[in-house]
Amino acid sequence: MSALVVGLGLGAFVAAQVGPVSLLCARTSMRHGFVVGAAVGAGAALVDLLYACLGVAGVAALLQVTALRVGLGLVGAGVLVFLGVRTFRSAFRVRLGAETDDEVVAPWSALRTAVAATASNPLTIASWAAIFSAAAVAAVVVDVASTVELVVGVGIGSLAWFTVLAAAFTFAGRRVGTRGLAVIDGVAGLGLIVFGGVLAVRSIDATVG
Repeated sequence: MSALVVGLGLGAFVAAQVGPVSLLCARTSMRHGFVVGAAVGAGAALVDLLYACLGVAGVAALLQVTALRVGLGLVGAGVLVFLGVRTFRSAFRVRLGAETDDEVVAPWSALRTAVAATASNPLTIASWAAIFSAAAVAAVVVDVASTVELVVGVGIGSLAWFTVLAAAFTFAGRRVGTRGLAVIDGVAGLGLIVFGGVLAVRSIDATVG
């Protein structure tokens, strides 16, 4: 099996995990449509691609420094909690088709938000470093060319998954009324807050450990 195919699979399966960015992509797609939702996915895929490159380069070793790992973890937790609170608050003011201009999310803003939410989790680098170590042991990557194929495949696979997710929830969003969107905002907001809390606790535990 080629490194590109393996990368496509890894990118898609890692992106398919239920997490804060998946919730953000789903909620944004339902609220603001496919283009904005896909922008969230593009931001996440961009970070996956970057972190995959860093994993190959061995940057994950920096996370062995406890202070750095804890600091990055707490920053990531803060970002997720902030996004969660903002999303949860919107559940109480959702107005189907009646948003003002400054409430409509632009694709570029959505992409920046997704990059911040994804990049703030240092475990992402560690995960990709472990994946590439396994790929190397399994002889999937044996030279520069196969390494590039694997990394490119990861980016494409991740982007493909989020594109499908955005399309599916955009379709669903057209059939959900005002109350339905409010419920979705509430659930997504609470989910982001929980993920942020878990990340904060794990970061603090790393110090104690």
